[in-house]
Amino acid sequence: MKLSVSKIPEGGINLQFEKDGEWFRGLLPESGQCDFVLDRIDVVCTVRRTKDAVFMEGTASTTMDVPCCRCLEPTRMPVGCSFKYTFVPLPSHPQEDWELRADDLDFAYYEEDTIDLDSVIFEQIMLQIPIKPLCADSCRGLCPHCGINLNAASCRCETGTFDERLAVLKKFKI
Repeated sequence: MKLSVSKIPEGGINLQFEKDGEWFRGLLPESGQCDFVLDRIDVVCTVRRTKDAVFMEGTASTTMDVPCCRCLEPTRMPVGCSFKYTFVPLPSHPQEDWELRADDLDFAYYEEDTIDLDSVIFEQIMLQIPIKPLCADSCRGLCPHCGINLNAASCRCETGTFDERLAVLKKFKI
């Protein structure tokens, strides 16, 4: 979704729109190479303009179907965030190198009177997806010996065994 800066009234506008999971998958660098599936993404934001600066504040929310990283069971989890951005025109002579500060993370440039809202929403959703999703904090995972789901059943595998190659470390003194 493209937003024309010149068409934003001084009083601002309220935007409400939704995107589907296929839209999100299409923006990934390698289409179809992700372990999760997103449902409908709901976005609500307020956009205000002061001269050339555009201020955006809003929320994005969705649900994600992903396998648990411990037990591999399908898990449905909410994903949501709130965001704030300040957009200004791209400078004609950009600086070569500068150090980023915390304030710079909510700051972005727009080109040719257009702000690409798709990239903003994509970035915010990607930042909220957990690296290691869990079905529950208490998930016990899979048995490393027999592979049974320890949340659903118990196994008779010996837990006291260790790798003999590491036996020399028992003699190690600090």
